[in-house]
Amino acid sequence: MAAGIRHGAGELEQGSGGVELEVDVADDQPAESAALAEEVRVGLQKTPKRLSSRFFYDAEGSRLFAEIMHSPDYYLTRSEYEILETHKADMLRQFSPDNRPFELVELGAGDGLKTKILLGFFDGQKADFTYAPIDISADALKGLVIDVQRQWPDLQLNPRHDDYFSALQLLSQETDSRKVVLFLGSNIGNFAPDDAIDFYQQLHNRLQPGDLVLTGFDLQKNPAVIHTAYNDREGLTKAFNLNLLRRINRELDAAFDLDAFDHYETYNPENGEARSYLVSQKAQIVPIKALDMQVPFQQGEIIHTEISRKFSRVQIEQLARQTGFSISGWFTDSKDYFADVVFER
Repeated sequence: MAAGIRHGAGELEQGSGGVELEVDVADDQPAESAALAEEVRVGLQKTPKRLSSRFFYDAEGSRLFAEIMHSPDYYLTRSEYEILETHKADMLRQFSPDNRPFELVELGAGDGLKTKILLGFFDGQKADFTYAPIDISADALKGLVIDVQRQWPDLQLNPRHDDYFSALQLLSQETDSRKVVLFLGSNIGNFAPDDAIDFYQQLHNRLQPGDLVLTGFDLQKNPAVIHTAYNDREGLTKAFNLNLLRRINRELDAAFDLDAFDHYETYNPENGEARSYLVSQKAQIVPIKALDMQVPFQQGEIIHTEISRKFSRVQIEQLARQTGFSISGWFTDSKDYFADVVFER
């Protein structure tokens, strides 16, 4: 589980004297609603049925995920917080030797909660850097920019309401400053292996020699620790998954009975994959009026909602080699549960 991987297009305009947030956040909604409709139309006709985890994050889903991050069973967020807090000075030395200027580019910035550990430290050290958060949600980006400006009024901002690669391409053309790309929160774990390779190859193609990518990787460990993280005792992960059906009911005029579905999680230590499913508790037919669909379910039939891959060091090193990067930094928490790894172009 990780924060949503969201892609789209748009623009967040800037003025020479600061950041002008003149974006109609409602513009996000038609494209996102159309994407959800297509995902449901296609995914619920597959065998097995599938829905992308990117659609977990409506307002209620985001609220539930915030609760999950504070759950005692969910170690991922605490582990990465520890890494950033413990190693922020080491990271700054690597990002900016001799106070070299750099642009800190965050993919899928969201509320920037963990990144603010770095922003506060870098700003306090008078580092010569610009923060360029990228997010497809104009609403989230506005909130982040306002909060950063409030906390650090002199921090240079270059926000982008766009998809990852379009924004990165433009940023690379605008300045020769070193790019330090942040991809935190184990988001890479939501990618299939081939998709992860393609993702880093596309990053490589849009960066210059010497640019860096800092990625959060959830590491392979005792399977019981991982399994418990996705089967928390408070039932938050179950509610988080079921909320996807609630969202479909609301936005597509569907009639999913949430009590007729359960949440099931597996972790396979052989391939490092944690998988989430929604399971139909009975034979049923679910109408989705907006799509003019009737979706049949057998008792026990599943909807696959998420994959969250866990990595070994060997796999991470191989991923770097395959995509034209070298590893120039490796930071872990005290339990070696999680790693923030620096790839250098």
